[in-house]
Amino acid sequence: MRGPDVSRAGAGGARPGRDATTGEHAGRRRRGRGERAMVPEAEFSSYYGRPILNRPRWKPLDIAGYLYLGGLAGASSLLAAGAHVTDRPALARTAKLGAAGAISLSLAALVHDLGRPARFVNMLRVFKPTSPMNIGSWLLAAYAPLTVVAAATDAAGRYRLTGAAATASAAVLGPAVATYTAVLLSDTAVPSWHEGYREMPFVFAGSAATAAAGLALACTPPGRSGPARRMAVLGAALELGAFRVMKRRMGQAAEPFAEGRPQTLVRASEILTAGGAALAGYAGGRGRAPAAVAGTALLAGSAALRFGVFHAGVVSAEDPRYTVVPQRERLDARSRSGDPGPEGPRS
Repeated sequence: MRGPDVSRAGAGGARPGRDATTGEHAGRRRRGRGERAMVPEAEFSSYYGRPILNRPRWKPLDIAGYLYLGGLAGASSLLAAGAHVTDRPALARTAKLGAAGAISLSLAALVHDLGRPARFVNMLRVFKPTSPMNIGSWLLAAYAPLTVVAAATDAAGRYRLTGAAATASAAVLGPAVATYTAVLLSDTAVPSWHEGYREMPFVFAGSAATAAAGLALACTPPGRSGPARRMAVLGAALELGAFRVMKRRMGQAAEPFAEGRPQTLVRASEILTAGGAALAGYAGGRGRAPAAVAGTALLAGSAALRFGVFHAGVVSAEDPRYTVVPQRERLDARSRSGDPGPEGPRS
């Protein structure tokens, strides 16, 4: 038998470059030297192709509606306080009624998804600052009565000091009500929600502002809705700009926003929001019809965004690729940089 002689010193007569490579470097030689990879590159697969995360079981109409109506209420409280201070009673009344109605419907949608009111009440049995759901429950429990008092006193024309105090207090809580749901979604493991944690509060803030402005434009005489027009333009700029930045920074987790139902909803949101804001800026003093059309477009655009975000998250949870591939990329980047990660070096 001819071949290299094997001894304790190793293999004699071996020809470098002609023997098969073993170990972790096998199959990784560069092509172009007349050599072919012996082991194919690994491809992604999950356990029997099953999802790694549990699909969110929330009802789309309830939870997406809860996200939308909460944002509308919170921004309306800010608009109501500004109109109250600047003596615009028609705009203030529209915003106060809008905030009270929207937060009431938002709570109804949340309780309907939970199944029974007792489950919402049970969340108030403890106070846990590290839980966005718990903090949100306390926030809603404090905010909703304030909006009802502000709207009721304005409609009745009585107890003005009480109404003013409730309006101011609701405005203080309004920004948190408009954006805490973004923190709530980002705190989950759902890839298309979690990866947008930096920008999603700004996206929701802009979306809430356009919704509140849209309601005011649709229900207030054009000559008295100047602050709502300005809010519409600024809110649309914040929403559209922050959403584009978010998708760019999310990487692969942004793909669900460009496919299927989420793509349709997001695209509709962009068109309605941009068109409504442009028309709102143009509609000042030009009649009730342009303002009503602009307001309706802004309301619909804000709703489409919330539903698009919700459905994109569901899609990303159902496909294990959006969970595993980013994790592998982070591990590879960590190994290249020499960072042992949160667990430290292994012994």
